[in-house]
Amino acid sequence: MITPSSLFAFGVLSSVALAQTSSFTFTAPASSPTDTSSFYVGPSNGTLPKSKTVPGCVFDRFIQIWLENTDFATAAASSVYQELSAQGITLTGYYALTHPSEPNYLASVGGDFWGLASDDFVTIPANISTVVDLLELEGISWAEYMENMPTDGYQGYNYTNSDGYTYYVRKHNPLIVYDSVSQNPGRAARIRNFNDFAYDVGNNTLPQWFFVTPNMKDDGHDTDINYQAQWLNYWLLPLLKNSNFNTEKTLILLTFDETELYTINNNVYSILLGGAIPDHLKGTTDDTFYTHYSTITTIQNNWKLRNLGRHDCNKTLSNVFKVVADQTGYKNNGLTNSSTLPLLNITGTIPGPLNPQYWAPWRAPDITCVGAGEGPTYVSPGTN
Repeated sequence: MITPSSLFAFGVLSSVALAQTSSFTFTAPASSPTDTSSFYVGPSNGTLPKSKTVPGCVFDRFIQIWLENTDFATAAASSVYQELSAQGITLTGYYALTHPSEPNYLASVGGDFWGLASDDFVTIPANISTVVDLLELEGISWAEYMENMPTDGYQGYNYTNSDGYTYYVRKHNPLIVYDSVSQNPGRAARIRNFNDFAYDVGNNTLPQWFFVTPNMKDDGHDTDINYQAQWLNYWLLPLLKNSNFNTEKTLILLTFDETELYTINNNVYSILLGGAIPDHLKGTTDDTFYTHYSTITTIQNNWKLRNLGRHDCNKTLSNVFKVVADQTGYKNNGLTNSSTLPLLNITGTIPGPLNPQYWAPWRAPDITCVGAGEGPTYVSPGTN
């Protein structure tokens, strides 16, 4: 196990230093992360409209940046992750939920992965709600930014650039799988590409909640930890100093969808960053047990949102990030990384409507549950 003392043994290192050499050569897609690029393929549709800020209890903006298929120890050995950890809180007890990639992405926005045990092209009915429903009820702006997605709201399974490489894949785009988003033109338009991101950050119109997926090389899926780290040097580190991206009340989660090894219990290296991190917590660790469901409960707790009636109400799996819970008075379940934890590397045998081998019907949300926002369960129109 990586301990806090070994995690920070090397101290704060230069952002250009890497722990190991890489067999992959990183190429910057644009001169800076705030510039447009023909490599991103899709032209921008212009900037998002400027929206009002809905104040949260602890943060006013929540950003998720997801990377791919990396074991905790692998990331912990990287100098770039060590540098980022020195700027934030390392969540040593953060876990993915299953394997492979796609079900983890789906769970992070819908509170369930519906038994899925593949990266297949699937769709989720329009009466199944997501975080989008909860955010829109309170007027909180949102978007996704998908590197190398050719057009906003793109419905295809993947997209191959003119160089013959498939950089964009649908399985890493969680909201497009939900028909309540993809079949709603206004919502689909908020699933945007990186040329759109350049406009939005430049015009200071980034939304309050957004999800970032790098392409298949930059997220480490088709490369390695060092290539991934070079992308973070290029993209994230400069943006942390950009006040249009990182405000005094911004909370950023840098995490991974799953571990590379399926034989371990899916503990993924995760860091909380941003202006919302108090100075005295920078460079610290938090061993509270979290999962991808915690991203839902944390925003519920921060903005006092309704719940989805799914695993966001599962008190075992959905602790609120401690930096937030400590300020709101929310009580987590007390589980830590040293506790006996549920096995979260199980795949293929979990029943659900997206598992043909262990099929179970779509179920209505549990309207009796109490979420971290203490509001009622949201039930979308058309739900029996």
